[in-house]
Amino acid sequence: MQSAPHHRSRSRRAAAAALTAGALAASLLSGGTAAMARPFPEQRASALPSPPGGKNVKVLVFHASATEESPTVDAGIEAIESIGLTGPAEQRFKTVATDDASVFTNDKRLGTFNAVVFLTGGGDVLDPEQEAGLESYLKAGGGFLGIHDAARTEPYSDWFTGLIGARPASGSPTAVQRAVVEIPDRSHPATKDLPLEWKRPDTWFNWTSNPTGKVHTVAKVRESSYQPGTGANGVDHPVSWCRDYDGGRSFYTAMGGTVESFAETDFRDHLRGALLWTTRLSRADCKATIDANYAAVRVTQPNQPGQQDQIGEPHGMVVAPDGRVLYIGRGGGTNEAPVVTDWNNPDIGKGIGQIHIYDPATKKVTLAGALTVFGNKGGGDELTKVEEGLLGIELDPGFESNGWVYLHYTPHSGLDRDKQVAERRVSRFTLDRATNKLDLASEKVLLKWPVQVHSCCHAGGGMAWDSKGNLYIATGDNNSSGFSDGYSGNNPQPNYKGLSFADARRTAGNTHNLNGKILRIHPEPDGTYTLPEGNLFTGKEQDEGGGKTRGEIYVMGVRNPARISVDKKTDILYAGWVGPDAGAPSTTWGPAKYDTFAAITKAGNHGWPFCMGNKQPYRDRNLPDPTKPLGWYDCDAPKNESPNNDGLVNLPPVTGNTIWYSPQGGAPDFPRNAAGVPSYKNEEATYLLPWLKGGGQATMDGPVYRYDAAKAGAGAWPEYWDGKWFVGDFYDADNPRHAVLTDPKTVGKGGLPVTAESLKKIIPVGQGGIRNLMDWKFAPDGSLYVLDYGRGFFTSDSQSALWHVTYTGGAATPAAKDLARKAAQ
Repeated sequence: MQSAPHHRSRSRRAAAAALTAGALAASLLSGGTAAMARPFPEQRASALPSPPGGKNVKVLVFHASATEESPTVDAGIEAIESIGLTGPAEQRFKTVATDDASVFTNDKRLGTFNAVVFLTGGGDVLDPEQEAGLESYLKAGGGFLGIHDAARTEPYSDWFTGLIGARPASGSPTAVQRAVVEIPDRSHPATKDLPLEWKRPDTWFNWTSNPTGKVHTVAKVRESSYQPGTGANGVDHPVSWCRDYDGGRSFYTAMGGTVESFAETDFRDHLRGALLWTTRLSRADCKATIDANYAAVRVTQPNQPGQQDQIGEPHGMVVAPDGRVLYIGRGGGTNEAPVVTDWNNPDIGKGIGQIHIYDPATKKVTLAGALTVFGNKGGGDELTKVEEGLLGIELDPGFESNGWVYLHYTPHSGLDRDKQVAERRVSRFTLDRATNKLDLASEKVLLKWPVQVHSCCHAGGGMAWDSKGNLYIATGDNNSSGFSDGYSGNNPQPNYKGLSFADARRTAGNTHNLNGKILRIHPEPDGTYTLPEGNLFTGKEQDEGGGKTRGEIYVMGVRNPARISVDKKTDILYAGWVGPDAGAPSTTWGPAKYDTFAAITKAGNHGWPFCMGNKQPYRDRNLPDPTKPLGWYDCDAPKNESPNNDGLVNLPPVTGNTIWYSPQGGAPDFPRNAAGVPSYKNEEATYLLPWLKGGGQATMDGPVYRYDAAKAGAGAWPEYWDGKWFVGDFYDADNPRHAVLTDPKTVGKGGLPVTAESLKKIIPVGQGGIRNLMDWKFAPDGSLYVLDYGRGFFTSDSQSALWHVTYTGGAATPAAKDLARKAAQ
């Protein structure tokens, strides 16, 4: 092992020693640097090679301090030396340690190092010329690794602040605390092999300014797992990050604040991966979560006055294998279009559901076709408006050869105006791919079922395929929420001509009804379908006398699943559904409105209208007086005792969901009594997912991204996002617009996501942005399309649009030609 002696002298710069005393030293360590920021060092002529270092990789560990040297220095040097001497031969390097800052003005010597590690304490340890030398080193393509107290170094330097990325806040806790570190980056060599949730003791900095969006975060600390003190950063608290900086590469970790840290196997692996990248022994993407590396562009123009030539009332989309985007309009007309609400009028609720196609090659929009739907009855209360219409679109797996398009819609022709009942159907059409025109005469009706339309709401509509050619169809509970005080939609009383419209036990909770479900069928070439094995029911169960189940049901107990998706790599089904309207929990009736996301690995009952969230029950109600509460539902053995139920009374047990949120926060949970019933007292709530909350709420499930290097185009999102599930909300306030990572060990079993990252600056919100997210899908080339509903309801307007969000950050670094050892590519 070759290492320079650990220089202990502080005679190198008497002025620096003088600065360590008294109040000034306290200021240096406080993190409050803005008022005394030092200007950038003057440029100096440099004889550094570009990039510095060579295939005989060397790492310089610099450990000077303007205060007493930290006891972690010796442990840190020993750890880095050990890392360099172990592991695969192609990853090994030589370590040289010094506290002599003159190395930064010796280009000949400095140029031999592939990376510089700052294991420094706080304070001003470089004079302007030495800092200029470090800057020249970065500009030449050098690598930098800062560990823990390095963030307190050079506190008056704006350039060094940029190099580190953030400064510690004065209120940072000083005690060693055990905390949970979340690892969102599963690709970077510094984190790819670490646990998803890494539990470890350390001292944890708070940041004067959160660097998220300006750096690429590879590790975050979960503040709920320790006491963060004053100046806490909240749910997004980075602790390790990297970025390409000023021509070179910078990696910083706030961990390593204790001697014991450097003996941890996982922490040494973390440092090893950081050194692999900074020394140019391996490439890594340190750009993937930097906001400026994404561009969101509106690709459709506003409609011409009085027309819907560019976009109808946006309600869903799909991207074809050749990159064309097919998107649908539910059926609402333009703002000027009259709306017929008189049931004596044969045109009651008549709307036009449109299918448009955007071609990225020509940047033109074509109207492929339009269906006459029951769906243009808009506005007013739930006994006036309606959410039916053209609700969903999917393409056949063989679309490139057969041109088959599946549409989920409510035809106007099937309307029974007397009983106020319509027909919902899923049909297959053929698209002429040369002309972009849909052959309406080619319709093959696969599946149809009745829906009441006396009262809205909750039509559902999403569709998705798995890898086996099974088609999933999301249907809403077709139930009014206005008669249960916004809690469980289980009021059996209201009906129209004998058909209940306010009792979701008739629909979502009914094993013999296709509403409030996610169906799974296998379409056949002749336009029929078969039932795959593994659905919730076969349709032939003899329970309770038989004839009380439907074999198409894969998931029951969902309220309004407008969007669903299937990860083709795992065949896991992902869904989101909108909750009821209660703004707060009730000790009488149960939970507040929970909007819900679920990762679904097998057929099951997801609870509505009996239970929500992580199996939190509602109170039963029934005739003769639905205003009087009965017992709490049993989520493990729910019973559907509604007089409107024609399915099984004894239902499958409820499966807990992955994400739920209310106006109060993300994943509310409450203490439970001996019977397992939550207290539902606001003041006793714990929020298990503090990174999200709602208000106005409408979940919009998104895809799981899968990076495909063979198909990736210029705007493809990076591999960093591979395996992350995109969850969003129609609204853009405090509501979710996140990429989340789930644990394979708990996914589908009610396990919570292990980490989440906000996308609100990448997929922009607010004025001029995407305010009302209606659908989002990745194209085969890895770029993202997002459908913005517009700014009203039941119509399209000038803000209704299709957007394209692309990555502009470029390839991973260092460039392949600059790798220190070519064999490590």
